[in-house]
Amino acid sequence: MEAKELAQYLADAPPAVVRLEIEKHFEALSDKQKRYAHFISRASFAGNRIVLRQVSPESEPIYDFIIALHKASDGDWKALAEKAGVDEEGLSAFLQYAAQFLGNSGNYKSFGDSKFIPRCDEKVFAALASTSPEAEKFYKATNGGIFSSDKQGLLHLGFPDEGHLTTYYPDSPSITKDEIEAVSKWMQAKGLLPENTRLKKAEDGSFELLIASGKTSPPAEGGDIGKDTEFKVEGGALDGKTIKLVYGDYAPEMSAIAGYIKKAAENAENETQEKMHLAYAKSFDEGSLLAFKDSQRYWIRDQGPMVECNIGFIETYRDPAGVRGEWEGFAAVERTKAFGELVRSAPELIPLLPWSSEFEKDKFLSPDFTSLEVLTFCGSGIPAGINIPNYDDIRQSEGFKNVSLGNVLSAKAPDEKIPFIKDEDLEVYKKYRDASFEVQVGLHELTGHGCGKLLQETAPGEYNFDVKNPPISPLTDKPVTTWYKPGQTWGSVFGGLAGAYEECRAELVAIFLSCEFSALKIFGFGDGTTDIDGEAGDVLYASYLSMARAGLVSIEFWDPKSQKWGQPHCQARFAILKCFLEAGDDFCKLEYKNDDLSDLTIKLDRSKILTSGRKAVGDMLRKVHIYKSTADVEAGAKYFTEMSNVGLEYWGTKVRDVVLKNKQPRKVFVQANTYLDEETGKVSIKHYDATPEGIIKSWADREA
Repeated sequence: MEAKELAQYLADAPPAVVRLEIEKHFEALSDKQKRYAHFISRASFAGNRIVLRQVSPESEPIYDFIIALHKASDGDWKALAEKAGVDEEGLSAFLQYAAQFLGNSGNYKSFGDSKFIPRCDEKVFAALASTSPEAEKFYKATNGGIFSSDKQGLLHLGFPDEGHLTTYYPDSPSITKDEIEAVSKWMQAKGLLPENTRLKKAEDGSFELLIASGKTSPPAEGGDIGKDTEFKVEGGALDGKTIKLVYGDYAPEMSAIAGYIKKAAENAENETQEKMHLAYAKSFDEGSLLAFKDSQRYWIRDQGPMVECNIGFIETYRDPAGVRGEWEGFAAVERTKAFGELVRSAPELIPLLPWSSEFEKDKFLSPDFTSLEVLTFCGSGIPAGINIPNYDDIRQSEGFKNVSLGNVLSAKAPDEKIPFIKDEDLEVYKKYRDASFEVQVGLHELTGHGCGKLLQETAPGEYNFDVKNPPISPLTDKPVTTWYKPGQTWGSVFGGLAGAYEECRAELVAIFLSCEFSALKIFGFGDGTTDIDGEAGDVLYASYLSMARAGLVSIEFWDPKSQKWGQPHCQARFAILKCFLEAGDDFCKLEYKNDDLSDLTIKLDRSKILTSGRKAVGDMLRKVHIYKSTADVEAGAKYFTEMSNVGLEYWGTKVRDVVLKNKQPRKVFVQANTYLDEETGKVSIKHYDATPEGIIKSWADREA
């Protein structure tokens, strides 16, 4: 690969290492609450090796290699480098790579799904490995995976038959996208949920569904679809093929996780928490996603706990098919009911969205919405906000919960640069960027992911709408003709596009409703009256500027080779930038004088946000919402793909080149560890420096 192409895959130098500040919030907990948080934290981190294996074949040995080097050097990296004959530059390249690796729980970016490679020669890593037999063993086990870049398709996660890398379909080089889809349809018909599974294709053409569970055989009373574990498919693309259910994927890890979760149940504050953790434990022991769904029902009912958590195979962004979940777990301390007023106001805000009540939930199920301080987050990346569970049937009838992660939002990288914002906008942008982001996250999670009805045939012949007089589509002015059939979910219908599509819908809801000055007042800006030139107007302007800039810098995560997006949020934000640019009336433009676009800035007309800007956003939002609501995947996929289409010439080359030249490293977080004194029952906390060395030590201590 040419040096220019390879440059985009090099590790950040330096990575933006920041500390998740938690100590004062943790110390305010009671001893029992600290133990509860400790065991959830341990359970979460016990799944780290699952995340590593879900990223790439080499990620787990790379992790062990880094930990073995720390152990061999006892954290004295300079002495280790001297012993290895590695200079300061080489050591720095290793430490920076290790920090980025540990911050992403793998050697592919959690935000972008592209591989990153050390900024040094392979000889540096080989020399460091030679200082310790254990480190050398793990380095050899990576099979050259740290530096390999000869096949560009493998530098991106995706379907194997499209030349990309995935470990959700292990040891199955010949498995096709169509076969994966056919197995998904079979699972859907059987009622077998996919989140905790991997799919393996055997040489004889049969398939094995690997189910994550501590136990390596099916439960005596049967699994989620009974006692049978081998099925012959009748009809369809897999006619005559065999599908076997194989229990015990990640068995040692799942067993350890279940053990820690049972300990958390012993320290629960109430019966709801206890039942939640026992349902988790059953799910992790037996591989039951029906038990996991029960845990989520209890989780919704556990309102306003001092220690909040969720754990399991939750987000499906990284599976190319968009149905299998990545392991994640978090423990966090409640800070404030910061969004109580927003929750109370949601029933007045949601009817302002651009569709009729027939496309909205019959009743808004007021969720718990709190701002949390993260103690532990194990997964490939830490989000700023969360809205779960992801199961449509639970969300529609029982509700959901929202959390905003306060110490993630407030964590600042030193010397952060802000390209593409005009000089005259920098002051207001810097002053109100954080505030506008909090507004965006709040509205995105609560009203964005929380709004909307899926028109469904819930069981044969039963509907959640009047099928004899279907709702009139605002897009065609005719009765709708499509809806979800029994067994179908939003994710199963929209497949791999579902993640990016839903993120786009939620972002659009947030920027549409942020034009309501009554909503800005909830967050402490203005008195609720429309004033685009006041402080609330500053927040609104910063919000639209932030979205436009986010859409522009997103182009980093589009791959020119495959012409595909590697990150759902980025695809969503780019589509919204195009919506701004196509709004007309000179609402939003990219301005530059230089041919190479090196002076590129965003020109957004503040005075037109409430007119041309909001109209364009509303028009796009109406389309993506109605297509989702009515299961119209054909029209929805076509529209969203057009809006997020990049193309090679202008966006994919000229704009992307200047974005890559100005790209800023993403934050990687150093997290604390907790320690239980078995004799006293007291839990202590240990923090680490916000340095590459600090993040390595935090993980080494976790392993110890």
